Amino acid sequence: MSVQPVPQITFDDWLRGERAAMEGRSEYVAGEVFAMAGGSEEHNLIVTNVVGELRAQLKRQPCRVYPSDMKVRISSAEVGAYPDVMVICGDRAFYDDRRDVVTNPQLIVEVLSESTEAYDRGQKFAHYRALESLEAYLLIAQNRVCVDLYLRQDDGSWNLRSYAHLNDVVELPMIHAHLELSEVYDKLDLASPPRPPSVQDARQPLP
Repeated sequence: MSVQPVPQITFDDWLRGERAAMEGRSEYVAGEVFAMAGGSEEHNLIVTNVVGELRAQLKRQPCRVYPSDMKVRISSAEVGAYPDVMVICGDRAFYDDRRDVVTNPQLIVEVLSESTEAYDRGQKFAHYRALESLEAYLLIAQNRVCVDLYLRQDDGSWNLRSYAHLNDVVELPMIHAHLELSEVYDKLDLASPPRPPSVQDARQPLP
């Protein structure tokens, strides 16, 4: 019989502390609390660009775009987190009457940094997959043009689509929207790698 770890604090304890805090934020995972570092200029520009693009496209749809001040509660994984961007279309489900914690996002976006990339791709994605409402998980690198979109399939598996060029367009069918990478990375000093030549291009005669 294995010994179960005793949680240091409950989710409600953590939530009360977050609501009372004047500065700084943390995330909650099964009784443990992890401090969150502040975002870089690149991180903040990408979040602003994504929120702006999605908000403009979803303005006349029953969808809401939330930036990183909104929390998500994953009850089955005992997690409380601050995704960089969330989208909910239709009815929202809140944890309580304060309406600052949602439980049914359809799209979650995380902007990657060197310190968070492994966690965001690994254990954090595992936590998010426990959300029955989640249909897509979008990861955006901030130091290079690199975007990965995970889409939930009908059988519960996840399909990966990767994008690495500024003229790529990420389709988000679950919310009837899209993201152009040129807009996602607008105002950032990044360059996408050149595209490999297509078959047609390779057959062009040399001058």
